Formats: sequence, structure tokens, C-alpha cells
Amino acid sequence: MGRLTDRAFDILRAEVDKCAADDALAGGVYRKMVMKRLEKLRSQNGTFASREEIRDTFKDEFPTFSEEALKAAVKANRAPGLFDKIIWVGGLLGGAGGIIWLINLPFPMIRWPVANTMPILLLPSFISMDYNYRQAIALVEQSDQLVNKATAAADFEYGDTKVKQAQKHLDALPVWFLGYYPKTYCSFSGCTWRFTVDEFQAARKNIGRMDAQIFQQKNAFAELNQVEQTLDAAKQQYQQAKTAADRQKATGNWQSAIDKLNQIPAETLAGETAKKKLQAAQRDFQAMGGIATGSVHADNLIEAAKEFAFSAAVASQKPPHPAAQWEQIAGLWEEAINRLKMIPVDNPGYLDAQTKLAQYQKNLGISQIRVQAEKDSAKALQEAKSLFANLQNNVNSPSQNPGYALSQLQQIINQLESVKPGTTVYPESQKWLQSARKKQQEWQK
Repeated sequence: MGRLTDRAFDILRAEVDKCAADDALAGGVYRKMVMKRLEKLRSQNGTFASREEIRDTFKDEFPTFSEEALKAAVKANRAPGLFDKIIWVGGLLGGAGGIIWLINLPFPMIRWPVANTMPILLLPSFISMDYNYRQAIALVEQSDQLVNKATAAADFEYGDTKVKQAQKHLDALPVWFLGYYPKTYCSFSGCTWRFTVDEFQAARKNIGRMDAQIFQQKNAFAELNQVEQTLDAAKQQYQQAKTAADRQKATGNWQSAIDKLNQIPAETLAGETAKKKLQAAQRDFQAMGGIATGSVHADNLIEAAKEFAFSAAVASQKPPHPAAQWEQIAGLWEEAINRLKMIPVDNPGYLDAQTKLAQYQKNLGISQIRVQAEKDSAKALQEAKSLFANLQNNVNSPSQNPGYALSQLQQIINQLESVKPGTTVYPESQKWLQSARKKQQEWQK
């Protein structure tokens, strides 16, 4: 290698040409002299020329020579370093890789000439096709096993993943290459593929069909899950229902869920599962039917009891009432109680009936007490009136004993005091009582 590298020589020559152009008189002569010295340095073998040696070649002829140009020439006048070599090798490899990449682009007008003349350059395409073919075949088989012989919803989830992977590898196979068999590559790699256009299309159709199956199966399972949730909710709603309206609503939801369960496509795995669940759901619904019939009967009796109780409550408002009216009210409570007593222990409405029965019996007892109070009070007032009439007759008799009259008057007062407050005759009895006590005070004087 010369003492002046080609790169440094080019830098110096460019600056010499510039300086010679500035000196119109002797520039040409000086240029020849300087270039001759530089050529001599470039042709000599040995160590690279130093900065001072390079400067000596032009300092007398071109004193205005650029220091920047000299500095760049000195920097370029050395052997290439490791980094420079790496860049050079990288550039070389990058250029070669770019060419290989360009040749392996999926365009028939590029690949066919190369495949016929230098197929080894298509090695990346061969490797890619071999890999994608093997993966596509394996994944199509796995997908077919998972989709067409599924035993649970998880099989379709996993099969969906395999179908997408198979589709990806099929898409990576160059369609233009189908039917082409790279003998040179396959002679040492052991290719197992001879993909034709028909086989490729059949594989794509198979993947498309399985993709549609998975979509249908997923929808069927989603519908099945929704129906199961509705069915469970209806059962729970029926068990927690406290009124006839709530039970009727729950029964409707239950029947609706059974109808939807019967509508799931039978050709799907979810449809086969739905058939088994449908039998159990119908059995439970039929068993519930007997309970529901008893519930309806109990509900009707409870509603009838409520009507009698309501009539009794209305008739009881704004007392006091005569004994006949209290007897009528008590009869209404008895009718309500009789309806509730008709509900058997094993009926779902029994507990509700017993709660109301206790309340109604209490109200019946109050009504019966009011009836007796009215009767006793009316009788006491009537007896007091009779005694008072007899007393009046005896008072007018000449032989009347004053002590006997006072005892008669006290008996009248006792009868009047036995009249119960809150009865219809109580206000009248208080007037008679006031009058009797006044007479008692007069006679005692």
C-alpha cells in the first residue's frame, strides 16, 4: 500500500486544483509540480506520510492551501479501522441481502426467470414455503379434529385459534409457486409438499368452512348460556314469589326460557346439550305445575278471605254500632277465617294464610265482645228503666216506705253503671244515671 491513500490523494488534488485556479500566472506550473510530488508519495511503499511531509509538497507553491483540506487528507491517509471494515462488510452484505430480497419478492415476472436459471437464489422462498406448508397441513388437521369432533365449548375456542393460525400460514404460501417443485432445494431438504392449485383451494375452503362452523357454534353456546341464566332466574323468582301475580310472572318467564331452549339449532353441540337440559327443564316445569295449581287455589282462597275481611273492616268503621251490625261484622270475619282454614299445610300459600288467620281471629274476637257488650248494655238500660217506672208508681203510694224507695233507687243506679262505654246506649244511660243520682241525693236529705 502507498504512503498516500487514494482518498487522501483525491482530497489534496481537489484543493490543489482550487489553489491553481486562483493563481492565473503560475498556477498551472505549480499544480504540475505539486501533483508530481503527490503521485510520488502515493506510489512509494512504506509508512503513511505524516502531516509535515504532506505539507512540504505544496507549502512553497500554494501558501494559501486550506488547513481544513490538509486535516481531512491526513485523517484519510491511514489504514481502514475495524469499524470501517464492519461498515464496508455490512454495506456489502446489505447490498447482497437487498438483491436476495428483491429476487424473492412474490412477483412471478421476477421469480420465474430466477427459478429457471439460478434457483439457489430463491432459497429463502423455498424455506418459507416448506415451513408454511408443514404448519398449514398440521394446523388444518388439528382444526378439523377440534371443530368436527368437539366435546365442549372450549374445543371451539381452541379450534378458533388453530384455524386462524392455519389461515395465516396458507396466506403465506405463494400462489404463483403452487405446482412448482424446486428439485435442487428438495434434494437435500427432503420436501414433503407438492401443492397444486386444487389442493390449495380445497384447504382454503376447508378453513373457511370451519371458521363458519366455529362462528355458528359460538353463537349457539352464547344463546344456550343466556337461556340457562333466564331459566335459573325464573326458577328462583318462582321460589321467592309471595303473591299470585309474582308467581304468574315467574311461570311465564320459565315457559319462555323452555321455548328458547328448544329453538337452539340441533346440529350444533350446544343444541345437543340443550336437548338434555330441555328434558330436565320440562320435568321440573311439570312438577311445578301441580304446585302451581295448588298455589292458584290457595291464592284464590286468600283473595276471597281478603274481600270478606275488607267488608268487615269497612263495616266496623265509626263505632258504636248496634248488636245486629256487630253480629254481621263477626259473620264476615268468620267467613274470611273459614276460607283460610281450607288451605292445607302442604300448600305453598299455607304460611301466608296462617299469618292472616291469626289477625282475622283476633278481629273476630273483638267483634264478638262488641256484640255481647251491646246486648248486655241494652238489657241493663232496659231493666233500669223498668225499675225506675216501678219506683215512680211506689213513690206515689201512701204506704210507701222511704227506705225501700232508696234501695230501689240504688238498684237502678247499679244497673245503669253496668252499661259499657262505647256502646250505642251508653250516652242515654249516662243521662238516666245522672237523674237517678240526683234523686238519691234529694231523698237522703
